Amino acid sequence: QVQLVESGGGLVQAGGSLRLSCATSERTFRSTAMGWFRQAPGKEREFVAAIHWGGGSVYYVGYGDSVKGRFTISRDNAKNTAYLQMNSLKPEDTAVYYCAARETDYTGTYSSSYDYDYWGQGTQVTVSS
Repeated sequence: QVQLVESGGGLVQAGGSLRLSCATSERTFRSTAMGWFRQAPGKEREFVAAIHWGGGSVYYVGYGDSVKGRFTISRDNAKNTAYLQMNSLKPEDTAVYYCAARETDYTGTYSSSYDYDYWGQGTQVTVSS
């Protein structure tokens, strides 16, 4: 069973930065896309960012409207790890952040939780005002 392990969450002041990492437990597992979602208390899970690649090239990168221009998703193929660089953080960014991975190729925006096969356990991000 493939597991995704997130790290990098924590407490930061508004305007600060954090970088989240998502590593896969199986070295032989190769995903075609990875995404980040978040869920704040009492709210639905929200799409944050996604990256789709193949053949050494990135096919697609997408972001939720609330994080465009502030967050950047990337991937290190050699480490089988995805990252979410979060800058200019706001208190409304406070949530549990989840990474997700898709195993098979798919033409889409990867903005739905149904697009993914595997999920991490989540990491808490708290932004103080």
